[in-house]
Amino acid sequence: MAGCVSRVELTVSCRSLLDRDLGSRSDPLCVLLQEVGGGRWAELDRTESIKNSQNPEFCKKLVVDYYFEKVQKLKFAMYDIDNKFFDLNDDDYLGGIECTLGQIVSSSVFTQPLELKQGKPAGKGTITISAEEIKDTRVVYLEIEAQNLDKKDFLGKSDPFLEFYKQYDAGMWQLVYRSEVIKNNLNPCWRKFSVPLQMFCGGDFNKPIKVSISDVGDTTSSDVIGEFTSIAAKLSETGDHVVEFECIHPEKKQKKKSYKNSGIIRIKSCKLETEYSFLDYVMGGCQINFTVGVDFTGSNGDPKSPDSLHYISPDGINEYLIAIWSVGSVVQDYDTDKLFPAFGFGAQVPPSWQVSHEFALNFNPSNPYCQGIQGIVDAYRQILPQIRLYGPTNFSPIINHVARFAAHSAQQGTASQYFILLIITGGEITDLDQTRQAIVNASKLPMSIIIVGVGEADFKAMEFLDRDDGVLKSPTGESAARDIFQFVPFRQFKNAPREVLLHMVLAEVPKQLVSYYKWQGWPPVKPPEIKTM
Repeated sequence: MAGCVSRVELTVSCRSLLDRDLGSRSDPLCVLLQEVGGGRWAELDRTESIKNSQNPEFCKKLVVDYYFEKVQKLKFAMYDIDNKFFDLNDDDYLGGIECTLGQIVSSSVFTQPLELKQGKPAGKGTITISAEEIKDTRVVYLEIEAQNLDKKDFLGKSDPFLEFYKQYDAGMWQLVYRSEVIKNNLNPCWRKFSVPLQMFCGGDFNKPIKVSISDVGDTTSSDVIGEFTSIAAKLSETGDHVVEFECIHPEKKQKKKSYKNSGIIRIKSCKLETEYSFLDYVMGGCQINFTVGVDFTGSNGDPKSPDSLHYISPDGINEYLIAIWSVGSVVQDYDTDKLFPAFGFGAQVPPSWQVSHEFALNFNPSNPYCQGIQGIVDAYRQILPQIRLYGPTNFSPIINHVARFAAHSAQQGTASQYFILLIITGGEITDLDQTRQAIVNASKLPMSIIIVGVGEADFKAMEFLDRDDGVLKSPTGESAARDIFQFVPFRQFKNAPREVLLHMVLAEVPKQLVSYYKWQGWPPVKPPEIKTM
C-alpha cells in the first residue's frame, strides 16, 4: 500500500441550511464518510453539533490521511440532531455532497450546493470546505477569564463562551476554537484549553487573531457581547503577568459616544508546548499489551449446534475467531514478545466444574500467555469441548484483572507500557454496576477496553457504557478520568471489508493512549527531536 503523503485538517461551514425544526432552527452536525469499495461508505469523523443555526461554522476539524496517488472519495453529510443520542437513521438529513479529497486540497476554498441525493439538489444550502496540512506538533495552551461582561439575558446575566478565529487569504476569518459555555456569569473563567499551533495561527506568531465572546441563545442564534483583534505573539506576552484586552462590541462603539467597552478579557496564561503523537510514543519505546476475554456463557448456545455463536463452521471460523484474528492481527505488531494473555468467563471449568469469570484459555493460571494470535486461536479451539457454557455474563473480573497489571506499570512513571483488553461477548451484561465501577477505576490507568458484541443480543447496556455523548459515571457518582471504552456490534460489519471493522474497533485507541500520557505529563521514553522556530 502506498505511504500516506500527509495528514490534512478539513474545516467545514454551511450557509442557508434547510430548517427541519418547528419553533426553532436546526441543530446541524456534519459526518465525514469515505468510500471503502462496492458502493459502501465508512464514517471517518464527525464535527460537533451546533444548536439553532442555519449557518454553522464547525470548530472541530475533520482529519484525513492524504494520498497523492489514490482517488479518495468522500461524502459530507449534514444532519439535524434532535436527540441526546446521535443516530443516522433517526435524525433529519439536511443534505450532503460527494467529492474527492483531491478536489478539496487543490482548491483554496471548496464550496458546493448541498444535495439530498446525488444529482438531486436540496433546494437550499451550501457547504464550504477548506484543507490545511498538519505540519507542526506544537500546541498553544491558554487560560482565559473575563470581567464585567455586558448582561444579555432578560431574566439572568449572560451565558458566555469564547471563539478564536485566525485570518487567512483575502482577510477572511476562520474559526479555530470554541470554548464551553459558562452559565449565568459576567465574570467567567474558562477551563484551560489547547489548540494546535498550526490551527491557531499557521505557525506564524504575527498572524492576526480575533477573539470573540458571545452569549449562547436557547432558541435563537448566539448574541455577540464583544471582541478584540491581536496577534499570537501579543497573547503569549503573559509571562508572570496577565495580558488584558478590552472587549468591544462594534455596533455599540459606532452608535454610542460614551461607550467604553463590554468587559475585559484577561489572558492569564499562553504557553507553547509540544504535543506528542501516538507514533511518537510507539516509536519512542511504548509497548502495547493485548489481552483477550471470551464469553462462554450459556446464551451463546451449544457449540455443537450450527445455531451457536461458538459453532465452528466447516471452513474453520465463527464470529469469535474473526474478531480475535481481525483485532489481534493489528495489535500484535506493537508487542515485541508476541505473548498474549487470554481468558474465558461464564463457564463451568473442570475439574471442580465451578463457574469461573476469569480462567486462562490454556488452563494454566500461572502462565496464561499464548504465543501470538494463532496461540489464542489454538487455545480457544482446544478449550471449547472441555468446558460447560453457563453464566452469568460478568465483565468486571477480567477488567479488574488487566487493571492490576496496568496499575503496576503506571507506578513506574514512564510511557513504557499500555494495555488493551478485547472482550468478545454474545450476551447482555449482567454485572453492569460493577463493570461501570471497574471502567471508571481503569480510566486512571494506561488501559483501553474494547468490547465486540457478536450475535443478535440486545446490547443497550454496552451502548450506555460507550458514552460518546458525555462522561461515564460509577454507581457512586464518580466520573471517569477519560474515555477508554469502545463498543462495536459485529453484526453491523458482517458483510463489510475487514478494514471497516478494524477502523471502528481500533480507531479510538491511539488518542486514548495519548490522552493518558498527556494527562500524566509523561513524554515518550525516547522523545523525538523537535525543531524550533
